Amino acid sequence: MDVKEFKQIFPVGEKNEAFAEFFVGQSYLKMLTTEGVGIANVTFEPGCRNNWHIHHKGGQILLCTAGRGYYQEWGKDAVEMKPGDVMNIPPEVKHWHGAAPDSWFSHLAVEAPAEGGSNEWLEPVEESAYKMLK
Repeated sequence: MDVKEFKQIFPVGEKNEAFAEFFVGQSYLKMLTTEGVGIANVTFEPGCRNNWHIHHKGGQILLCTAGRGYYQEWGKDAVEMKPGDVMNIPPEVKHWHGAAPDSWFSHLAVEAPAEGGSNEWLEPVEESAYKMLK
């Protein structure tokens, strides 16, 4: 399946070249708004996921809109995400999110505004751990 065939309600955007070094596989990014609260539609090809990362000071909310993916916090089991699922990620929580190995996945990423907030990108998810996901 091509990204143009993956049905979703928000625009896919362009290949996510700006953050490609922090992803395994191809993702696509479309900023929906940057006024007040940043909201992005992020689309992941099957098997694509971002590296472990931490949002300092401000957290993040993920709203799954299409496909099937995973969210995992450091030290916890991965949680499957399907359309309609919401993940509230507090500040300072190490985590990753991305597509299932066999499914496209899209979520809206809502950045909680915080003075002095930043995002710290860390190591990739271990391939062996990712391959154990269904």
